[in-house]
Amino acid sequence: MPRQNTPPADYPQAVLQQIGQLARHIAIARKRRGETQAQWARKLGVSQPTMARIERGDPSVAMASYVMCMWLIQPDHGLADLISPPNDRAALEREVSQVTAKRRKSAVSGQAVATPVRNPVAAGLAALLQPSEVPST
Repeated sequence: MPRQNTPPADYPQAVLQQIGQLARHIAIARKRRGETQAQWARKLGVSQPTMARIERGDPSVAMASYVMCMWLIQPDHGLADLISPPNDRAALEREVSQVTAKRRKSAVSGQAVATPVRNPVAAGLAALLQPSEVPST
């Protein structure tokens, strides 16, 4: 049977660096609040050694434990908002380029074709990227 999980040693270096940075920020936030690892561990429902592993940036600690730490720091901010569809820049850029290409193609052929756009944010960006028609004098 093939292995289903990627061992942390095989994670891209950039991912490991981000986890390490997250860990450092968690430790700083805890210390700034004047709380111990044991206090945070109780709040998270994990052991103190697990809290220490979180602060070391151990990628094998459950994601939910890191998310709970983030929630303790900023309970009014949603982590999922970071990657919500309106904030997914790569997908938005792709959708804009698709809309732009379709509009160019229809302009070259002289056809006025309505281009359905699935994402209203992408539609707005595409409209902004269209060159404005300037009357010649």
